This record gives sequence, C-alpha cells and structure tokens, in this order.
Amino acid sequence: MAESAARLLDPRAIRLDARAADRDDAIRQCGRVLAEAGAVTAAYTESMLEREQSVSTHLGEGVAIPHGTAGGKDAVLRDALAVLRFPGGVDWNGHPVTLCIAIAARGDGHMAILAELAEVLLDPGRARRLREAGTAADVIRQLQPTEEEPTR
Repeated sequence: MAESAARLLDPRAIRLDARAADRDDAIRQCGRVLAEAGAVTAAYTESMLEREQSVSTHLGEGVAIPHGTAGGKDAVLRDALAVLRFPGGVDWNGHPVTLCIAIAARGDGHMAILAELAEVLLDPGRARRLREAGTAADVIRQLQPTEEEPTR
C-alpha cells in the first residue's frame, strides 16, 4: 500500500539534518523543499501554514505530516512528498517532532496519500526506523510495503 508513497518521494526531497526554530519554520522548510523538487509553487507554503492553524498535522511518534488546504491545491504542480528530519526536534504545539513528511497532492490524491502514510507512521517500529534512517535510500525503503502488506 505504501508503494505509491515511496514512488512520490524523490531522493533529492529528503533532508536528514535539518534545523528549525519552531513549527512554522519547519513547515516553511518543507514547502521550500517541495518547491525545489518542482512539485509546488511558492504559494503552497502559505496553504500549509493555514492548514496548521486550523488542524494540527502532528501524528504522534515524533512525526508530523504538513500539507496544504483544499484552497492550496492550485499551487500543486504534481503529487509529491518531502521528508525532513530535525534531529534537534521541533516543538509542534507542545509535542516534540523530529520527522516531517510534507505532502503535496492534486485532486483527491491527498486522502489516499495520508492513509498510506498513516499506515506506516502509526506503526511505532516503522516510525522509529523512519526517524532513524541514515540515508535517503533508507527513508524510501521504510515507505515501501512490508512483506505482510498486500501489494496492489
């Protein structure tokens, strides 16, 4: 199931040693990486910040999944993910976050991507391995389906 999530992640959109002053700085960095990957226009970052104001994207297990609002979909050029790890941690509304998986999706693809990521991230072992991944290849491997998961 997570196969499409891994497919949406370009290794160049992975940063394993990021630093952020606060939650909004982390979100801005996620938006920049998505823009550098050619997935969104700069306007998408504001949509991501707006989403965070209405609903926290903190999932637990040290992970947040910042993404834009429905109104921000016009700024999405293609579906993509970006992964930023903050080894020093970021305060996310009172919760420590060390890993952000930023999502850019057009149309209804957003919910399918969120569901796939939730399956991976809500497994404490997989979330830990993702947080501790040492290389871009390790990050992508953790987003691949496990042997127990049916492939589609």
